[in-house]
Amino acid sequence: MKIPTFKVRRGVLGLSVAACVAGLPALAAAADVDGPQVKSSRPQTVGFATGVTVGALTGGPVGLMVGAVAGVLLGDRYSRHQQAEAALAADFAHSEAQRTQLTAQVAELDGSLAQARTRGVQLTATVQQTDQIGLDVSFRTDDDEVTVQAMAPLLKLGALVASVPQAKLRIAGFADPRGSVAYNEQLSMRRARRVAEVLIAAGVPEELILIEAHGKAEAVAADGDLDAYALERRVTVRVELPGSAQVASRE
Repeated sequence: MKIPTFKVRRGVLGLSVAACVAGLPALAAAADVDGPQVKSSRPQTVGFATGVTVGALTGGPVGLMVGAVAGVLLGDRYSRHQQAEAALAADFAHSEAQRTQLTAQVAELDGSLAQARTRGVQLTATVQQTDQIGLDVSFRTDDDEVTVQAMAPLLKLGALVASVPQAKLRIAGFADPRGSVAYNEQLSMRRARRVAEVLIAAGVPEELILIEAHGKAEAVAADGDLDAYALERRVTVRVELPGSAQVASRE
């Protein structure tokens, strides 16, 4: 007795539906175990059901099993593909955000550099237009220590010169007429070097500092004039620029 084909197919289809229902809890359990991959269980479930149905219709019970396996594999592959695309999209968005932030930082740095250049040009122009940039540092008798009062002006001058390209400092030491020529030359040199040390600490490159020792050769104080002697015990600091005359001292 021959059973109509459509009845067999109907029975197989019913079996496939039953298999789908039986297989869904297993897939759900697997999704629960996977944790973060719960979203990927839907493609696997759809693949499983589709594979079962197609396999059942084309190959009977054997086709049902083969279709189920193939459907799960295809669903898993599709799910992984979706996850990979989502990860690439997230990486791209992160890269774009980083690029935007980097562009903003570069623009900010360019603005800061432009401001620094503008300040440098302004400082250079100020020094070139001013005919009194410099100062005198006084010393006690037979002493080469820079006083606390003279320290602050020296540091300010050093910071200014360090900000002006190609500016140089000429430091000259002097002594009052008392004592021998040799001793006063050594004393005036020590005084000039002490001042240079302070300016170097303020940021002036050592190679931009010129040091001179005049001793008592230029002393004009009268013998016994203690007030005039105090004016002779000094170190003069002068700012010089290429192509410009030496700047006079500040009163």
